[in-house]
Amino acid sequence: MRKISIWVLAACIGLAGSATLASAGLLSATRPVIAILAGDLFVGEAEGHLNGTGTVAIRSQKDPALTCLGQFTHSAAPGGTGQLHCSDGTTATFHFKRLSVFRGYGAGSFSRGSMSFAYGFSAEDAEPYLKLPEGKKLVHNGTELKLIDL
Repeated sequence: MRKISIWVLAACIGLAGSATLASAGLLSATRPVIAILAGDLFVGEAEGHLNGTGTVAIRSQKDPALTCLGQFTHSAAPGGTGQLHCSDGTTATFHFKRLSVFRGYGAGSFSRGSMSFAYGFSAEDAEPYLKLPEGKKLVHNGTELKLIDL
């Protein structure tokens, strides 16, 4: 009888864990992020949750060892705010505007200069929302996104 009780308890814990993981996926969405921080191209992902919080992780295309992680909040209003902390010690604060549930754009202040970004867009569709360095354009060569000279 004791073996059966332990087995039932273990099964219930396993099912509860699975339900939690499944519901977390239903209450969040992950979208690609394209960002320009002080003239450098960064790419990554943002995950927003139904409860109004989210995370962002981006990396420099020029120096893949340079990564930035952050959090953001949003409300019923079509936008929100957030912060980034980068692996080289730099930081950023930003605000964004949602264009739909899964797309938006924003700007902010980065330790080394300005910041602009778009999320949920292809490279071509994101470009109007990004402040690209003068004389540069955004291209996707089939495998990666790059800033190239005009």
